[in-house]
Amino acid sequence: MTENSQQPTAPETELPTQYTPADVEGPLYERWVERGYFEADAGSDKPPFTVVIPPPNVTGSLHLGHAFEHTLIDSLTRRKRMQGYETLWQPGMDHAGIATQNVVERELAKEGKSRHDLGREAFVERVWQWKAESGGQISGQMRRLGDGVAWSRERFTMDEGLSRAVQTIFKKLYDDELIYRKERITNWCPRCLTAISDIEVEYQEDDGELVSMKYGEGEDTIVVATTRAETMLGDTAVAVHPDDERYKHLVGKQIKLPLTDRTIPVVADTHVDPEFGTGAVKVTPAHDPNDFEIGERHGLPSITVMDEHAVITVHGPFQGLDRLEARSAIVGALRAEGRVVAEKRPYVHKVGHCSRCKTTIEPRLSMQWWVKVAPLAKAAGDAVRDGRVRIHPQEMEKRYFDWVDNLHDWCISRQLWWGHRIPVWHGPDGEMVCVGPGEEPPSGEGWRQDSDVLDTWFSSGLWPFSTLGWPERTESLAKFYPNSVLVTGYDILFFWVARMMMFGLYAMDGTPPFHTIALHGMVRDQNGKKMSKSFGNVVNPLDWMDKYGSDALRFTLARGANPGVDVPIGEDWVQASRNFANKIWNATRFALMNGATVEGPLPEAAELSATDRWILSRLDSVVAEVDALYEDYQFSKLSEALYHFAWDEVFDWYVELSKTTFMAGGPAAEASKRVLGEVLDVTLRLLHPIMPFVTETLWTTLTGGESVVVADWPGTVRVSGADAPGGFRDAAAEQEIATLQSVITEVRRFRSDQGLQPGQRVPARLTLDGTPLAAHEAAIRQLLRLQPEGEGFAATASLPVAGATVELDLSGAIDFEAERKRLTKDLQAAEKEKAQAHGKLGNEAFLAKAPEPVVDKIRTRLAKAEEDIARITEQLAKLPSA
Repeated sequence: MTENSQQPTAPETELPTQYTPADVEGPLYERWVERGYFEADAGSDKPPFTVVIPPPNVTGSLHLGHAFEHTLIDSLTRRKRMQGYETLWQPGMDHAGIATQNVVERELAKEGKSRHDLGREAFVERVWQWKAESGGQISGQMRRLGDGVAWSRERFTMDEGLSRAVQTIFKKLYDDELIYRKERITNWCPRCLTAISDIEVEYQEDDGELVSMKYGEGEDTIVVATTRAETMLGDTAVAVHPDDERYKHLVGKQIKLPLTDRTIPVVADTHVDPEFGTGAVKVTPAHDPNDFEIGERHGLPSITVMDEHAVITVHGPFQGLDRLEARSAIVGALRAEGRVVAEKRPYVHKVGHCSRCKTTIEPRLSMQWWVKVAPLAKAAGDAVRDGRVRIHPQEMEKRYFDWVDNLHDWCISRQLWWGHRIPVWHGPDGEMVCVGPGEEPPSGEGWRQDSDVLDTWFSSGLWPFSTLGWPERTESLAKFYPNSVLVTGYDILFFWVARMMMFGLYAMDGTPPFHTIALHGMVRDQNGKKMSKSFGNVVNPLDWMDKYGSDALRFTLARGANPGVDVPIGEDWVQASRNFANKIWNATRFALMNGATVEGPLPEAAELSATDRWILSRLDSVVAEVDALYEDYQFSKLSEALYHFAWDEVFDWYVELSKTTFMAGGPAAEASKRVLGEVLDVTLRLLHPIMPFVTETLWTTLTGGESVVVADWPGTVRVSGADAPGGFRDAAAEQEIATLQSVITEVRRFRSDQGLQPGQRVPARLTLDGTPLAAHEAAIRQLLRLQPEGEGFAATASLPVAGATVELDLSGAIDFEAERKRLTKDLQAAEKEKAQAHGKLGNEAFLAKAPEPVVDKIRTRLAKAEEDIARITEQLAKLPSA
């Protein structure tokens, strides 16, 4: 038996003839939940294994990316549970500030209302109402997928406990002078009417215009270029490089700003690239982050020319125009004054868009709250550099360091109503008081709470410890922090991972939030293309689960999961995984019908046939291989190993080889039935973390055990009487069966080449004496459909393979003349192909011009033609003469 096996009881039920996932999955999952298999006991003396779900947005639904990530996390967690760990897979959802507010505002718009019609309190109440009625549909979809999460611990980032954690850490950061309020340039969304962080800006190539225009008069003229002409109303300087000889005479001078009654200075600043364009740039400190920095260095005023809706506010002919309307109008006015030097349309350049609503963002000067990230980011970098936290795969470390080593201060305030409100009160005389949990806010005339809410990533950055009860020192926090591993996509390495690292180290006395960061890639379509509604290639995973079963989708996703690499997926692959589930079902059903059992110990080594010893030896190797691959997060490789072991070795070889043993009966058959039961028991347990539903049904039927969810993870295979210490390995048996396989494979190939039907029986003489194959004659004849010689046997083909000889009498089975004609025709086609390829490769002019991939393709064609010629010639030679 394998180590730590449960004591089985006799199976009580029989399997239906077909596996129908829809009949099995829902009831099984609810049974697991009712029995509490996924719950975590903080008082347990088992070692902990903790992993958090990357909290999906409350507005979201299950997409393939979720299904992919959840499959990997669930596989890790299920295995650890079987290994005896106290496992906690922490579920929950993110309140998703902007996204959720947008959803509810759209609902209000259908009623002809806005949030301002309701007021702040009533609007927030409306959002909670929407959350209760419509939010969180992803929870039900997670059940469909089989997620083994601790549902009783489900959290929401706006829960009372998590809100307390947010207020606590804000207060601590504020008191430590790591949070401050300042007017600075932010990414402003004129649609969402809020600041957003750099990482919430999506850049794409847009068609715009580049306009070059003259500032100043006469000798004091200078040319600048811009793609945002409307911002020139807020220019407060023109900047040039201090070493640029062309403009040294202008530095320090005031020049006329067109279309206004203002003059602005020419300043010298090393930020300017003298080689780019004219070497002179307009400076608009209130509407460009680089210009803001130049303005800070030179003491320039910041003039805001647009309101929060991106509408021009400067008094004059452009007031009230949208930014795009103003852009066209201003360029027209400059053109009329003869100040436009050049115009380039279209001018393709990268433009930032709000990741939520896709509106073009507007750099805008505004008063915001900021986190001073330098000390926090240094701690986050040091934790990886000194080995306290491992990033897997290691090559992703560079991307992580690129982020944390170059962080700018983080804008954490959002001009929204839905979210964690900033716990700062402003007094009538400019006072500010930060209020912690349980503290009374200041009262009296003129005191008001800050109207902004916190960036959603602020609260989700606390997820690994706020969900465990922090700031209270709870039993759960002591047991399950830090997390064992974080499984997440490389695309949110900075969005979420870096923030958790910064906050975890800061709040938890230098203890990082997890030991390992296991990064995976993005799910793409079968052609490697990004999934997008605009491309029409988005797949609803529920559709595939309905059609093929959840196990099929999970196995397909795991099979494609190489660390840090994007995962292509197509429906054909899910269908193939469904076929694999059916193969497991049918093989187990066959085994049960033929008396396979898990009762009692395995027979001693001396009682086992070479076939039995071979499969047990292979089983022991696969257990060790799968264990090592799990520890290295190599989901694709371990899935491949299990697939090929189960399908190729167990089902296609061992089961088929055992059929003759079962038919013969006796002690050998009884031993093989016990071995087959053991192999299926272990194989189903190995497959369970990835394919939980079908393996649960089959394992409980085979073993009579309570549930594979709480079964022991397989250990080494133990066989009494085996010489080798530790697990069971039998190199001699593996070599013997490899020889047997080569004989069967070679004869099958010959039969196919001769045009014999798979089930067609032919007489054969087997010369196996003196070889290990003699013990397998019955199996060879059965698998190859070979009849005994009989009277009048006349060998028409002789196949020497692996020291044995297989002679076949094909007379009456094949029309040799027709076969000779067919092969001759195939030979002529192969020779023609060879001649054509050879001719091209011998043409120097062709080789000089043809791309290397084309030449390689022709070389491949030549090699294939030569192989075909050799094979067909050999087949012709084996045919009896006319």
